[in-house]
Amino acid sequence: MRSQRAGASGPKSQIKVMRTGISPARSAMLGPGPASGALPLNEIIKGDCIEEMARLPPECVDLVFADPPYNLQLESRLSRPDQSRVDGVDDDWDKFASFSDYDNFTRAWLNGARRVMKRDATIFVIGSYHNIFRAGSILQDQEFWILNDIIWRKANPMPNFRGRRFTNAHETLIWAAKCAEIKNYCFNYELLKAGNEDCQVRSDWFLPICTGTERLKDSSGRKVHSTQKPEALLSRILLAASNKGDVVLDPFFGSGTTGAVAKRLGRSFIGIERDERFVRAARARIAGVEPLPPGAVAAVADKRSEPRIPFAAIVEAGLVRPGEILTDERKRHAAIVRVDGTVSAGAITGSIHRIGALMQGLPACNGWTFWHFFREGRYEPIDALRSLARASLRQAAE
Repeated sequence: MRSQRAGASGPKSQIKVMRTGISPARSAMLGPGPASGALPLNEIIKGDCIEEMARLPPECVDLVFADPPYNLQLESRLSRPDQSRVDGVDDDWDKFASFSDYDNFTRAWLNGARRVMKRDATIFVIGSYHNIFRAGSILQDQEFWILNDIIWRKANPMPNFRGRRFTNAHETLIWAAKCAEIKNYCFNYELLKAGNEDCQVRSDWFLPICTGTERLKDSSGRKVHSTQKPEALLSRILLAASNKGDVVLDPFFGSGTTGAVAKRLGRSFIGIERDERFVRAARARIAGVEPLPPGAVAAVADKRSEPRIPFAAIVEAGLVRPGEILTDERKRHAAIVRVDGTVSAGAITGSIHRIGALMQGLPACNGWTFWHFFREGRYEPIDALRSLARASLRQAAE
């Protein structure tokens, strides 16, 4: 996922491109890019990510996932205590001459990503302590608005063989919008919460690294790509920040995890990768992916976008009767439904929210989930009645 380097493979040519970006002659060759209807959807573009993003039309993608080179600055091979070699990241594409060169590279590809992002698109950038703070600083310098930093805590990290530091057991993701003014970016809060036993999903994700049959290997049994990300990580990102049919760009496509997950979840992808070996491996991998059936990836409705239903409308529709008694889940508190949609508890009358809060001695309360009604031998939250009312509205609209 991190093999897109600007420039050629030799150190001098790398430094030159890092400093200058795309030459004017090269920009003229690139032209204005394809028309919006000619997006290379579900394709892997072989080439330099900075140059290839410049070919794309502006504001054409809904989400960017970027796994750039980490610039690990390894000075020698890593070995285990038994002197066997650690199969880590020592690829040429992860080597930069200086921090300045790496920063220039980061500015260039982030500029390219920003140009192709739709106004309400967001970007995830993943990295280690070697590069994520530099990337975060540049994101803010370019006026991206950071929404979250997310910790991917690895269930099975590689140990620190030299015993001189803590084990690096996590990587950091930065999730950002194009600017602070963007408020309507995609975040599937209700879907994530429903899949997390109705609890908000936290910003620390406990997931294993890529192993077993998911890990791509060549004919000799060696890893195809040294930094292949687990599909579980990309699945969570795409489910959180994109919808079915959205276009996801991965400028450092590598082994194709983003494309494989996008295809499975009904998203479109654009991948950019300069290494022919990874392009071939990713194409073969994605060709073997079967999309999930529509019902398996259906979106969960965002309650904040649903029509507002006052409790009075529930009473007017006859879903609950005036004089009916509501209780809390543990039946410690009770209130009587009034014909105007308010409820009363003793001498106090007010909304379902106000009376629920007063009963508990709290400043606020969600009356829809606090108060329960009795039907067919069991108690249910009155929010179930609101769902019925919304379903009736949708049917009437059809």
